[in-house]
Amino acid sequence: MTTASDILHFIESIAPTDLKLEWDNVGLLCGRGDKEVRTVLVALDPFTHVAHEAAEVGADLLVTHHPLIFHPLSSVTDQTTVGRAITALISHDITAVNAHTNLDCANGGVNDVLAELLGLTDVSVIGHDHLLRAGFVDSTLPEFLQQVKNALGCNCLRFVDSGKAVHKVAVGGGACGSELADVIAAGCDTFVTADVKYNQFWDAKELGVNLIDAGHFHTENPVCAVLARKIQSQFPQIRVILSKKHNDCVKFY
Repeated sequence: MTTASDILHFIESIAPTDLKLEWDNVGLLCGRGDKEVRTVLVALDPFTHVAHEAAEVGADLLVTHHPLIFHPLSSVTDQTTVGRAITALISHDITAVNAHTNLDCANGGVNDVLAELLGLTDVSVIGHDHLLRAGFVDSTLPEFLQQVKNALGCNCLRFVDSGKAVHKVAVGGGACGSELADVIAAGCDTFVTADVKYNQFWDAKELGVNLIDAGHFHTENPVCAVLARKIQSQFPQIRVILSKKHNDCVKFY
């Protein structure tokens, strides 16, 4: 019998919990560790519609990148989005686990997958938290922007053009705009991340870095398929499904 704890222990073997940042919440967040697992659903987020999808496909376990519970809760009701998701999971006896910043930092995790998708070579770990990756590609900025859109399936990119060609590129899936100082210290001319703030764009422009915001979903979601394949390979006796209903809710008019 394969249990939720068995699968979580495997996930933590490839994304050790000691890699997570101190503010993060990872691991078993809902349900029973001894729950027998025959079907797993893998998705970026544990939102309510994903919980319902897990029930629809008969999943016993939901594996996500983002945590189901991030901030302390004073109640679990249908009046909050988190409460709705938790209620849906519990009502269908579905256990939920996640690997967040530990999967960002891990070898073969979020940022290694992102670097590979963008065609970077000689990839290395950079940053004080060992979170970011940097690698090389020879391109003009317009060519690289198109490459990012094609590789990640983005509808739109926000960017700042510093006037430099693209040679050494840093990547940080999700909201890593605050890591700009580490990008500059590593000698990068280009940074691909998401959720960039207005002043961060200006900082990048003035400091000579091409800054590209490719969206939180699109910079992190690619790891889900990789994680699903790894779980399936380790546990061939179970069924592992990649979410078909979860996508980016942000649209552009």
